[in-house]
Amino acid sequence: MQGNLPPEAQEKIEELQDLQETAQQVAQQKQQAETQLQESETALETLDGIEGETEMYREIGELLIETGYDEAYEDLEETVDSLEVRVQTLEKQESRVQEQFESLQEELQQMLQGAGGGGPMGGPGGPGPGTGGD
Repeated sequence: MQGNLPPEAQEKIEELQDLQETAQQVAQQKQQAETQLQESETALETLDGIEGETEMYREIGELLIETGYDEAYEDLEETVDSLEVRVQTLEKQESRVQEQFESLQEELQQMLQGAGGGGPMGGPGGPGPGTGGD
């Protein structure tokens, strides 16, 4: 069907497809950030429940490095704060992409409705409103 569309409509369809891909990427990034945030918040809550003298280790790449309670707590707080900002940013970006998608979709619908209204893109019935009678 796209072969019969005017070039402007084809461009809008391509833009819609690009926006849809962007929306999927943003949603995926947001989901990953939310998962990391949840994990970090859980770790922070766990730290709240243990004594400061408990031996702790932090994973850095393939290694476990001994760390102090205060350092671990501060690092986790920073991580939580950073991830909260990241999730908020991604939510805003997700909203903007959704608005752009809806706007573009509306433009395309108007464009297609205008094209089907009786111009050169009219229906296959030929000229005139009727097809003749028997």
